[in-house]
Amino acid sequence: MLTKVGIKVNTRALSKEEFNAAEQAGDFHMSFSETWGAPYDPYAYAKGWVAQDEGHFQALAGLEEPDTKDSLFARIDDVLREESTAGQKAKWEQIFDVVHKNAIMLPLWGARIPTVLNHKRLSNWRAGNQQFDYPVHELRVVSGGKAVTIAPGAQTGLFQSVGRLDPHTYRPNEFFSNNWVYEGLVSYGTEGQVLPALASGWSVSDAEEGQEYVFMLRDGVTFHDGAGWDCSVAKLNFDHVLAGGLRTPDWHGWYGLMSQINTWECNDDGDFVITTKDKYFPFLQELSFIRPLRMLSPNSFINGIFTDPYTANSCHAGWGNVTGNEGMQDVACAGITDPIGTGPYSLESRTPVQLDEETTADGEVVFKAFADYWGGAPDIETLKVVRYEDSDAVKAALEDGSLDLVWGSGVLSPDHINDIAASSTNDLSVYHSDDIQNVIILLNSGKPPLDDIEVRKAIVHAIDKKKIIQDNLGGLFKPVDNVFPRDAPYCGECYYLMMCNLNYSCLFPDFYFACRCRLLPSLGL
Repeated sequence: MLTKVGIKVNTRALSKEEFNAAEQAGDFHMSFSETWGAPYDPYAYAKGWVAQDEGHFQALAGLEEPDTKDSLFARIDDVLREESTAGQKAKWEQIFDVVHKNAIMLPLWGARIPTVLNHKRLSNWRAGNQQFDYPVHELRVVSGGKAVTIAPGAQTGLFQSVGRLDPHTYRPNEFFSNNWVYEGLVSYGTEGQVLPALASGWSVSDAEEGQEYVFMLRDGVTFHDGAGWDCSVAKLNFDHVLAGGLRTPDWHGWYGLMSQINTWECNDDGDFVITTKDKYFPFLQELSFIRPLRMLSPNSFINGIFTDPYTANSCHAGWGNVTGNEGMQDVACAGITDPIGTGPYSLESRTPVQLDEETTADGEVVFKAFADYWGGAPDIETLKVVRYEDSDAVKAALEDGSLDLVWGSGVLSPDHINDIAASSTNDLSVYHSDDIQNVIILLNSGKPPLDDIEVRKAIVHAIDKKKIIQDNLGGLFKPVDNVFPRDAPYCGECYYLMMCNLNYSCLFPDFYFACRCRLLPSLGL
Protein backbone atom coordinates (compact mmCIF):
# COMPACT_ATOMS: atom_id res chain seq x y z
CA MET A 1 0.00 0.00 0.00
CA LEU A 2 2.63 2.51 0.99
CA THR A 3 4.51 1.94 -2.24
CA LYS A 4 1.76 4.04 -3.84
CA VAL A 5 3.28 7.07 -2.15
CA GLY A 6 6.90 5.98 -2.57
CA ILE A 7 7.42 4.56 0.90
CA LYS A 8 9.25 1.28 1.49
CA VAL A 9 8.53 -0.52 4.77
CA ASN A 10 11.09 -2.80 6.41
CA THR A 11 9.44 -5.04 9.00
CA ARG A 12 11.10 -6.46 12.10
CA ALA A 13 9.89 -9.55 13.94
CA LEU A 14 10.61 -8.91 17.64
CA SER A 15 10.03 -10.78 20.85
CA LYS A 16 7.80 -9.07 23.42
CA GLU A 17 10.89 -7.96 25.35
CA GLU A 18 12.60 -6.63 22.22
CA PHE A 19 9.41 -4.89 21.11
CA ASN A 20 9.03 -3.11 24.46
CA ALA A 21 12.69 -2.06 24.42
CA ALA A 22 12.37 -0.65 20.89
CA GLU A 23 9.26 1.35 21.83
CA GLN A 24 10.86 2.75 24.98
CA ALA A 25 13.93 3.81 23.02
CA GLY A 26 11.91 5.28 20.15
CA ASP A 27 13.62 2.80 17.81
CA PHE A 28 10.76 2.58 15.31
CA HIS A 29 9.03 4.55 12.61
CA MET A 30 5.68 2.79 12.86
CA SER A 31 4.42 0.40 15.51
CA PHE A 32 1.19 -1.53 15.93
CA SER A 33 -0.55 -0.69 19.18
CA GLU A 34 -4.03 -0.55 20.63
CA THR A 35 -5.95 1.48 23.13
CA TRP A 36 -6.43 -0.15 26.51
CA GLY A 37 -10.19 -0.33 26.15
CA ALA A 38 -12.76 -0.01 28.92
CA PRO A 39 -12.44 1.00 31.71
CA TYR A 40 -9.06 2.58 30.89
CA ASP A 41 -10.09 4.72 27.90
CA PRO A 42 -9.65 7.59 27.65
CA TYR A 43 -8.36 8.55 31.12
CA ALA A 44 -5.70 6.01 32.07
CA TYR A 45 -4.68 5.36 28.47
CA ALA A 46 -4.03 9.05 27.80
CA LYS A 47 -2.24 9.33 31.15
CA GLY A 48 -0.10 6.39 29.98
CA TRP A 49 1.21 8.51 27.09
CA VAL A 50 3.10 10.53 29.68
CA ALA A 51 4.96 7.46 30.95
CA GLN A 52 8.21 6.66 29.19
CA ASP A 53 7.72 2.89 29.13
CA GLU A 54 5.61 2.74 25.93
CA GLY A 55 5.95 4.02 22.39
CA HIS A 56 3.45 6.88 22.72
CA PHE A 57 5.90 9.05 24.65
CA GLN A 58 8.46 8.73 21.86
CA ALA A 59 5.92 9.01 19.05
CA LEU A 60 4.79 12.40 20.35
CA ALA A 61 8.35 13.79 20.58
CA GLY A 62 8.24 15.69 17.28
CA LEU A 63 5.11 17.73 17.93
CA GLU A 64 5.69 21.39 17.19
CA GLU A 65 4.29 24.67 18.53
CA PRO A 66 1.61 25.32 19.53
CA ASP A 67 0.90 21.62 20.12
CA THR A 68 4.09 20.38 21.74
CA LYS A 69 4.32 17.14 23.67
CA ASP A 70 4.62 19.04 26.95
CA SER A 71 1.54 21.15 26.21
CA LEU A 72 -0.44 18.00 25.34
CA PHE A 73 0.62 16.35 28.61
CA ALA A 74 -0.42 19.50 30.49
CA ARG A 75 -3.85 19.28 28.84
CA ILE A 76 -4.18 15.65 29.98
CA ASP A 77 -3.28 16.52 33.58
CA ASP A 78 -5.74 19.40 33.47
CA VAL A 79 -8.73 17.43 32.15
CA LEU A 80 -8.34 14.79 34.86
CA ARG A 81 -9.00 17.52 37.43
CA GLU A 82 -11.86 19.22 35.57
CA GLU A 83 -15.07 19.13 37.63
CA SER A 84 -17.78 20.04 35.15
CA THR A 85 -19.10 17.66 32.52
CA ALA A 86 -19.16 20.39 29.90
CA GLY A 87 -15.59 21.36 30.73
CA GLN A 88 -14.40 17.78 30.46
CA LYS A 89 -16.10 17.32 27.12
CA ALA A 90 -14.53 20.48 25.70
CA LYS A 91 -11.07 19.63 27.00
CA TRP A 92 -11.16 16.05 25.70
CA GLU A 93 -12.14 17.37 22.30
CA GLN A 94 -9.07 19.61 22.36
CA ILE A 95 -6.85 16.62 23.22
CA PHE A 96 -8.38 14.48 20.47
CA ASP A 97 -7.95 17.33 18.02
CA VAL A 98 -4.21 17.66 18.77
CA VAL A 99 -3.60 13.93 18.34
CA HIS A 100 -5.64 13.60 15.17
CA LYS A 101 -4.50 16.68 13.28
CA ASN A 102 -0.84 15.83 13.95
CA ALA A 103 -1.27 12.31 12.49
CA ILE A 104 0.45 10.55 15.39
CA MET A 105 -2.00 7.70 16.00
CA LEU A 106 -3.62 6.10 12.97
CA PRO A 107 -6.83 4.25 13.97
CA LEU A 108 -7.33 1.02 12.03
CA TRP A 109 -10.21 -1.09 13.34
CA GLY A 110 -12.25 -1.73 16.44
CA ALA A 111 -11.34 -4.94 18.28
CA ARG A 112 -14.32 -7.10 19.23
CA ILE A 113 -14.15 -10.00 21.67
CA PRO A 114 -15.40 -13.29 20.18
CA THR A 115 -17.16 -16.10 22.03
CA VAL A 116 -17.90 -19.57 20.67
CA LEU A 117 -20.08 -21.81 22.83
CA ASN A 118 -21.91 -25.09 22.57
CA HIS A 119 -25.51 -23.87 22.54
CA LYS A 120 -26.84 -27.31 23.44
CA ARG A 121 -24.86 -27.09 26.68
CA LEU A 122 -24.86 -23.40 27.60
CA SER A 123 -27.08 -20.33 27.41
CA ASN A 124 -27.48 -16.81 28.81
CA TRP A 125 -24.37 -15.35 27.20
CA ARG A 126 -23.66 -11.65 27.47
CA ALA A 127 -20.59 -9.73 26.41
CA GLY A 128 -18.08 -8.66 29.03
CA ASN A 129 -17.47 -4.98 29.66
CA GLN A 130 -13.73 -4.99 29.05
CA GLN A 131 -11.10 -6.96 27.14
CA PHE A 132 -10.59 -9.86 29.55
CA ASP A 133 -13.97 -9.77 31.28
CA TYR A 134 -15.56 -13.18 30.68
CA PRO A 135 -18.70 -13.37 32.89
CA VAL A 136 -18.95 -17.17 32.91
CA HIS A 137 -20.70 -17.03 36.29
CA GLU A 138 -23.80 -15.74 34.48
CA LEU A 139 -23.99 -18.64 32.00
CA ARG A 140 -26.60 -21.37 32.49
CA VAL A 141 -26.07 -25.08 31.88
CA VAL A 142 -29.02 -26.33 29.83
CA SER A 143 -27.90 -29.94 29.38
CA GLY A 144 -25.21 -32.29 30.61
CA GLY A 145 -23.07 -31.98 33.72
CA LYS A 146 -22.22 -28.82 35.60
CA ALA A 147 -18.50 -29.08 34.75
CA VAL A 148 -17.59 -26.88 31.77
CA THR A 149 -14.34 -26.65 29.81
CA ILE A 150 -13.13 -23.30 28.50
CA ALA A 151 -10.25 -22.09 26.32
CA PRO A 152 -9.93 -18.41 27.30
CA GLY A 153 -8.17 -15.65 25.42
CA ALA A 154 -5.14 -14.56 27.42
CA GLN A 155 -2.52 -11.83 27.26
CA THR A 156 -0.47 -14.43 25.40
CA GLY A 157 -3.34 -15.13 22.98
CA LEU A 158 -3.69 -18.86 23.50
CA PHE A 159 -3.83 -19.63 27.22
CA GLN A 160 -0.55 -20.65 28.84
CA SER A 161 -0.86 -20.03 32.59
CA VAL A 162 -2.86 -18.09 35.17
CA GLY A 163 0.46 -16.97 36.64
CA ARG A 164 0.79 -16.34 40.37
CA LEU A 165 -2.90 -15.40 40.62
CA ASP A 166 -2.19 -12.69 43.18
CA PRO A 167 -4.35 -9.54 43.16
CA HIS A 168 -1.78 -6.82 43.76
CA THR A 169 0.75 -7.40 40.96
CA TYR A 170 0.80 -7.87 37.20
CA ARG A 171 2.18 -10.30 34.60
CA PRO A 172 2.20 -13.26 34.38
CA ASN A 173 -1.14 -13.02 36.21
CA GLU A 174 -4.04 -13.18 33.77
CA PHE A 175 -6.81 -10.60 33.93
CA PHE A 176 -9.62 -13.08 33.27
CA SER A 177 -8.75 -15.45 36.13
CA ASN A 178 -8.00 -12.66 38.59
CA ASN A 179 -11.40 -11.22 37.68
CA TRP A 180 -13.11 -14.53 38.59
CA VAL A 181 -11.35 -14.77 41.96
CA TYR A 182 -11.05 -11.18 43.23
CA GLU A 183 -13.32 -8.16 43.51
CA GLY A 184 -12.90 -4.50 44.33
CA LEU A 185 -15.02 -1.87 45.98
CA VAL A 186 -16.73 -1.16 42.65
CA SER A 187 -17.06 -2.79 39.23
CA TYR A 188 -17.28 -1.52 35.67
CA GLY A 189 -20.59 -1.81 33.81
CA THR A 190 -21.94 -0.95 30.39
CA GLU A 191 -21.62 2.53 28.89
CA GLY A 192 -19.06 3.57 31.48
CA GLN A 193 -21.25 2.93 34.52
CA VAL A 194 -19.49 2.34 37.84
CA LEU A 195 -21.46 -0.24 39.83
CA PRO A 196 -21.46 -1.37 43.47
CA ALA A 197 -19.38 -4.47 44.23
CA LEU A 198 -17.85 -5.02 47.69
CA ALA A 199 -19.11 -1.54 48.48
CA SER A 200 -22.92 -1.46 48.39
CA GLY A 201 -22.91 2.30 47.90
CA TRP A 202 -20.95 5.51 48.45
CA SER A 203 -21.25 9.22 48.98
CA VAL A 204 -18.98 12.02 47.75
CA SER A 205 -18.36 15.43 49.28
CA ASP A 206 -15.78 18.17 48.88
CA ALA A 207 -12.89 18.14 51.32
CA GLU A 208 -10.36 20.98 51.13
CA GLU A 209 -8.78 20.83 47.64
CA GLY A 210 -9.96 17.29 47.02
CA GLN A 211 -12.93 15.10 47.84
CA GLU A 212 -14.04 12.59 50.46
CA TYR A 213 -15.54 9.26 49.38
CA VAL A 214 -17.40 7.27 52.01
CA PHE A 215 -17.94 3.63 50.97
CA MET A 216 -20.66 1.66 52.73
CA LEU A 217 -19.39 -1.92 52.65
CA ARG A 218 -21.58 -4.83 51.62
CA ASP A 219 -22.88 -6.96 54.50
CA GLY A 220 -22.74 -10.74 54.57
CA VAL A 221 -19.70 -11.12 52.28
CA THR A 222 -17.11 -13.79 53.02
CA PHE A 223 -13.88 -14.79 51.35
CA HIS A 224 -13.40 -18.28 49.91
CA ASP A 225 -11.65 -19.34 53.12
CA GLY A 226 -14.51 -18.13 55.33
CA ALA A 227 -12.83 -14.90 56.47
CA GLY A 228 -15.22 -11.99 56.84
CA TRP A 229 -15.21 -8.87 54.70
CA ASP A 230 -15.16 -5.60 56.64
CA CYS A 231 -13.44 -2.25 56.76
CA SER A 232 -10.30 -3.58 58.44
CA VAL A 233 -9.72 -5.85 55.45
CA ALA A 234 -10.32 -3.04 52.96
CA LYS A 235 -7.79 -0.89 54.81
CA LEU A 236 -5.26 -3.74 54.96
CA ASN A 237 -5.38 -4.18 51.19
CA PHE A 238 -5.03 -0.44 50.57
CA ASP A 239 -2.17 -0.28 53.10
CA HIS A 240 -0.21 -2.79 51.04
CA VAL A 241 -0.95 -1.53 47.53
CA LEU A 242 -0.30 2.12 48.47
CA ALA A 243 2.80 1.52 50.59
CA GLY A 244 5.81 3.77 50.04
CA GLY A 245 7.68 3.36 46.78
CA LEU A 246 4.98 1.18 45.25
CA ARG A 247 3.10 4.38 44.36
CA THR A 248 5.83 5.47 41.92
CA PRO A 249 5.45 5.07 38.12
CA ASP A 250 7.77 2.04 38.04
CA TRP A 251 5.22 0.06 40.07
CA HIS A 252 1.58 1.01 40.70
CA GLY A 253 1.90 4.66 39.74
CA TRP A 254 1.23 4.02 36.04
CA TYR A 255 -2.26 5.50 36.49
CA GLY A 256 -3.46 8.65 38.17
CA LEU A 257 -5.32 7.15 41.11
CA MET A 258 -2.11 6.20 42.91
CA SER A 259 -0.95 9.80 43.20
CA GLN A 260 -4.42 11.14 43.97
CA ILE A 261 -5.32 9.07 47.05
CA ASN A 262 -4.42 11.09 50.12
CA THR A 263 -5.82 9.19 53.13
CA TRP A 264 -7.81 6.01 53.76
CA GLU A 265 -9.32 4.91 57.05
CA CYS A 266 -12.35 3.33 58.72
CA ASN A 267 -14.92 5.54 60.43
CA ASP A 268 -16.94 4.68 63.54
CA ASP A 269 -19.76 3.23 61.39
CA GLY A 270 -17.45 0.72 59.73
CA ASP A 271 -17.44 2.63 56.44
CA PHE A 272 -14.27 2.95 54.40
CA VAL A 273 -13.32 6.61 53.88
CA ILE A 274 -10.91 7.79 51.17
CA THR A 275 -9.83 11.37 50.55
CA THR A 276 -8.20 12.64 47.37
CA LYS A 277 -5.71 15.43 46.87
CA ASP A 278 -7.67 17.00 44.02
CA LYS A 279 -11.16 16.71 42.58
CA TYR A 280 -10.11 13.79 40.42
CA PHE A 281 -12.93 12.90 38.05
CA PRO A 282 -11.92 9.31 37.02
CA PHE A 283 -11.51 8.20 40.65
CA LEU A 284 -14.39 5.70 40.69
CA GLN A 285 -13.66 4.43 37.20
CA GLU A 286 -10.05 3.71 38.12
CA LEU A 287 -11.15 1.92 41.30
CA SER A 288 -12.87 -0.60 39.02
CA PHE A 289 -9.60 -1.80 37.40
CA ILE A 290 -8.95 -5.55 37.68
CA ARG A 291 -5.59 -4.80 39.27
CA PRO A 292 -4.01 -3.79 41.58
CA LEU A 293 -6.77 -2.72 44.04
CA ARG A 294 -8.71 -5.98 44.34
CA MET A 295 -9.32 -7.51 47.75
CA LEU A 296 -7.27 -10.39 49.16
CA SER A 297 -8.34 -12.45 52.19
CA PRO A 298 -6.61 -11.25 55.38
CA ASN A 299 -5.48 -14.84 55.94
CA SER A 300 -3.49 -14.75 52.68
CA PHE A 301 -1.13 -12.01 53.80
CA ILE A 302 2.14 -13.45 55.09
CA ASN A 303 1.39 -12.67 58.73
CA GLY A 304 -2.38 -12.43 58.48
CA ILE A 305 -4.27 -9.24 59.19
CA PHE A 306 -1.35 -7.83 61.18
CA THR A 307 1.09 -8.08 58.23
CA ASP A 308 3.25 -4.98 58.02
CA PRO A 309 2.95 -3.37 54.55
CA TYR A 310 6.57 -2.19 54.63
CA THR A 311 8.43 -5.23 55.94
CA ALA A 312 6.27 -7.99 54.41
CA ASN A 313 4.24 -6.46 51.59
CA SER A 314 1.83 -8.47 49.46
CA CYS A 315 3.77 -7.49 46.31
CA HIS A 316 5.48 -10.39 44.55
CA ALA A 317 8.56 -11.55 46.45
CA GLY A 318 10.48 -11.50 43.18
CA TRP A 319 10.19 -7.73 43.12
CA GLY A 320 12.60 -7.67 46.07
CA ASN A 321 12.99 -4.36 47.88
CA VAL A 322 11.18 -1.41 46.35
CA THR A 323 13.04 1.83 46.99
CA GLY A 324 10.99 4.86 47.90
CA ASN A 325 11.75 8.39 46.79
CA GLU A 326 10.70 11.91 47.74
CA GLY A 327 10.10 10.92 51.35
CA MET A 328 8.45 7.57 50.53
CA GLN A 329 9.46 4.54 52.59
CA ASP A 330 11.16 1.47 51.13
CA VAL A 331 9.03 -1.66 50.82
CA ALA A 332 10.09 -5.31 51.18
CA CYS A 333 7.97 -7.60 49.00
CA ALA A 334 6.98 -10.92 50.58
CA GLY A 335 4.11 -12.10 48.36
CA ILE A 336 0.98 -13.93 49.50
CA THR A 337 0.25 -17.39 50.87
CA ASP A 338 -2.87 -18.33 48.86
CA PRO A 339 -4.95 -16.75 46.04
CA ILE A 340 -8.18 -16.19 47.97
CA GLY A 341 -10.76 -13.56 47.15
CA THR A 342 -14.53 -13.02 47.31
CA GLY A 343 -15.32 -13.62 43.62
CA PRO A 344 -17.71 -16.16 42.05
CA TYR A 345 -14.94 -18.74 41.58
CA SER A 346 -12.11 -20.05 43.75
CA LEU A 347 -8.96 -21.83 42.62
CA GLU A 348 -9.29 -25.61 43.07
CA SER A 349 -6.21 -27.07 41.37
CA ARG A 350 -3.70 -26.63 38.58
CA THR A 351 -1.82 -29.24 36.55
CA PRO A 352 1.59 -28.08 35.29
CA VAL A 353 3.07 -29.11 31.96
CA GLN A 354 6.78 -28.77 31.14
CA LEU A 355 7.21 -27.14 27.72
CA ASP A 356 11.01 -27.09 27.76
CA GLU A 357 13.85 -26.95 30.27
CA GLU A 358 13.00 -23.38 31.26
CA THR A 359 9.25 -23.06 30.67
CA THR A 360 6.37 -24.50 32.67
CA ALA A 361 2.76 -23.85 31.69
CA ASP A 362 -0.63 -24.84 33.11
CA GLY A 363 -2.05 -27.83 31.27
CA GLU A 364 -5.33 -27.45 33.15
CA VAL A 365 -6.56 -25.13 35.87
CA VAL A 366 -9.76 -25.95 37.77
CA PHE A 367 -11.96 -23.33 39.42
CA LYS A 368 -14.86 -24.17 41.71
CA ALA A 369 -18.04 -22.15 42.05
CA PHE A 370 -18.20 -20.29 45.36
CA ALA A 371 -21.43 -21.50 46.94
CA ASP A 372 -21.58 -18.51 49.32
CA TYR A 373 -20.96 -15.88 46.69
CA TRP A 374 -22.87 -12.73 47.62
CA GLY A 375 -24.13 -12.36 44.05
CA GLY A 376 -25.51 -15.90 43.95
CA ALA A 377 -23.69 -19.17 43.29
CA PRO A 378 -22.77 -19.72 39.60
CA ASP A 379 -24.69 -22.40 37.71
CA ILE A 380 -21.40 -23.77 36.33
CA GLU A 381 -20.06 -25.63 39.35
CA THR A 382 -16.67 -26.61 37.94
CA LEU A 383 -14.80 -24.51 35.40
CA LYS A 384 -11.86 -26.22 33.69
CA VAL A 385 -9.42 -23.96 31.88
CA VAL A 386 -7.57 -26.05 29.29
CA ARG A 387 -4.40 -25.26 27.38
CA TYR A 388 -4.19 -26.14 23.67
CA GLU A 389 -1.16 -26.16 21.40
CA ASP A 390 -2.73 -24.17 18.58
CA SER A 391 -5.92 -22.82 17.05
CA ASP A 392 -6.47 -26.00 15.04
CA ALA A 393 -6.55 -28.04 18.25
CA VAL A 394 -9.05 -25.64 19.80
CA LYS A 395 -11.37 -25.89 16.78
CA ALA A 396 -11.15 -29.68 16.78
CA ALA A 397 -12.02 -29.83 20.49
CA LEU A 398 -15.05 -27.58 19.96
CA GLU A 399 -16.27 -29.76 17.13
CA ASP A 400 -15.82 -33.08 18.94
CA GLY A 401 -17.57 -31.72 22.05
CA SER A 402 -14.65 -32.02 24.47
CA LEU A 403 -14.47 -28.21 24.71
CA ASP A 404 -17.61 -26.29 25.62
CA LEU A 405 -16.53 -22.69 25.35
CA VAL A 406 -14.00 -20.31 23.80
CA TRP A 407 -14.04 -16.76 25.13
CA GLY A 408 -11.55 -14.11 24.08
CA SER A 409 -9.25 -13.04 21.25
CA GLY A 410 -6.26 -14.92 19.90
CA VAL A 411 -7.65 -18.41 20.56
CA LEU A 412 -9.26 -19.17 17.20
CA SER A 413 -8.05 -17.77 13.89
CA PRO A 414 -10.43 -15.51 11.95
CA ASP A 415 -10.88 -18.26 9.36
CA HIS A 416 -11.83 -20.75 12.07
CA ILE A 417 -14.39 -18.34 13.53
CA ASN A 418 -15.92 -17.77 10.11
CA ASP A 419 -15.99 -21.51 9.36
CA ILE A 420 -17.76 -22.27 12.64
CA ALA A 421 -20.27 -19.46 12.14
CA ALA A 422 -21.06 -20.63 8.60
CA SER A 423 -21.56 -24.29 9.49
CA SER A 424 -25.10 -25.63 9.73
CA THR A 425 -24.07 -29.00 11.15
CA ASN A 426 -22.39 -28.12 14.45
CA ASP A 427 -23.86 -27.20 17.84
CA LEU A 428 -21.80 -24.04 18.13
CA SER A 429 -22.86 -20.41 18.25
CA VAL A 430 -20.56 -17.45 17.62
CA TYR A 431 -21.03 -14.13 19.43
CA HIS A 432 -19.08 -10.88 19.34
CA SER A 433 -18.91 -7.96 21.73
CA ASP A 434 -19.11 -4.40 20.52
CA ASP A 435 -15.77 -2.70 19.87
CA ILE A 436 -13.84 -2.91 23.14
CA GLN A 437 -10.67 -1.13 22.05
CA ASN A 438 -9.21 0.27 18.85
CA VAL A 439 -6.15 -1.05 17.05
CA ILE A 440 -3.87 1.77 15.93
CA ILE A 441 -0.51 2.44 14.31
CA LEU A 442 1.84 4.78 16.14
CA LEU A 443 3.66 7.13 13.76
CA ASN A 444 6.88 8.26 15.44
CA SER A 445 7.15 12.02 14.94
CA GLY A 446 10.48 11.96 16.75
CA LYS A 447 12.29 9.86 14.13
CA PRO A 448 13.15 11.13 10.62
CA PRO A 449 11.60 11.10 8.10
CA LEU A 450 8.37 10.84 10.12
CA ASP A 451 9.31 14.06 11.87
CA ASP A 452 7.83 15.64 8.72
CA ILE A 453 4.05 15.82 9.14
CA GLU A 454 3.63 15.63 5.35
CA VAL A 455 5.18 12.16 5.40
CA ARG A 456 2.88 11.09 8.24
CA LYS A 457 -0.10 12.40 6.29
CA ALA A 458 0.99 10.43 3.24
CA ILE A 459 1.05 7.24 5.31
CA VAL A 460 -2.35 8.02 6.81
CA HIS A 461 -3.85 8.48 3.34
CA ALA A 462 -2.22 5.46 1.76
CA ILE A 463 -3.27 2.74 4.18
CA ASP A 464 -6.39 0.85 3.07
CA LYS A 465 -7.92 -0.41 6.29
CA LYS A 466 -10.73 -2.33 4.65
CA LYS A 467 -8.29 -4.33 2.55
CA ILE A 468 -6.15 -5.20 5.59
CA ILE A 469 -9.25 -6.39 7.47
CA GLN A 470 -10.56 -8.41 4.53
CA ASP A 471 -7.23 -9.97 3.56
CA ASN A 472 -5.85 -10.72 7.03
CA LEU A 473 -8.68 -10.69 9.58
CA GLY A 474 -11.48 -12.54 7.82
CA GLY A 475 -13.56 -9.40 7.59
CA LEU A 476 -14.47 -9.76 11.28
CA PHE A 477 -13.81 -6.14 12.18
CA LYS A 478 -14.84 -2.71 10.96
CA PRO A 479 -12.59 0.24 10.15
CA VAL A 480 -12.56 3.12 12.63
CA ASP A 481 -11.57 6.73 12.21
CA ASN A 482 -11.15 7.72 15.86
CA VAL A 483 -8.46 6.78 18.37
CA PHE A 484 -10.89 5.65 21.09
CA PRO A 485 -14.00 3.45 20.82
CA ARG A 486 -17.07 5.65 20.51
CA ASP A 487 -18.69 4.33 23.68
CA ALA A 488 -15.69 5.31 25.84
CA PRO A 489 -16.51 8.32 28.05
CA TYR A 490 -16.44 11.58 26.07
CA CYS A 491 -15.63 9.71 22.86
CA GLY A 492 -19.09 9.52 21.32
CA GLU A 493 -18.32 12.72 19.46
CA CYS A 494 -14.56 12.38 19.14
CA TYR A 495 -12.82 14.27 16.39
CA TYR A 496 -12.48 11.84 13.51
CA LEU A 497 -9.34 11.32 11.50
CA MET A 498 -10.88 10.61 8.10
CA MET A 499 -8.82 8.55 5.69
CA CYS A 500 -8.85 9.31 1.98
CA ASN A 501 -7.13 6.02 1.04
CA LEU A 502 -6.33 7.68 -2.27
CA ASN A 503 -10.04 7.86 -3.08
CA TYR A 504 -11.91 10.21 -0.75
CA SER A 505 -11.66 13.70 0.69
CA CYS A 506 -9.97 13.81 4.06
CA LEU A 507 -8.98 15.86 7.06
CA PHE A 508 -6.00 17.30 5.20
CA PRO A 509 -7.48 18.83 2.01
CA ASP A 510 -4.32 20.80 1.30
CA PHE A 511 -2.39 17.53 1.04
CA TYR A 512 -4.97 15.56 -0.89
CA PHE A 513 -3.58 16.38 -4.35
CA ALA A 514 -0.06 15.45 -3.30
CA CYS A 515 -1.34 12.27 -1.68
CA ARG A 516 -3.07 11.26 -4.90
CA CYS A 517 -0.90 12.54 -7.68
CA ARG A 518 2.69 12.94 -6.49
CA LEU A 519 4.77 10.03 -5.21
CA LEU A 520 7.22 10.83 -2.47
CA PRO A 521 10.86 9.76 -2.89
CA SER A 522 11.52 6.28 -1.52
CA LEU A 523 12.02 6.73 2.21
CA GLY A 524 13.10 3.23 3.21
CA LEU A 525 11.02 3.08 6.40
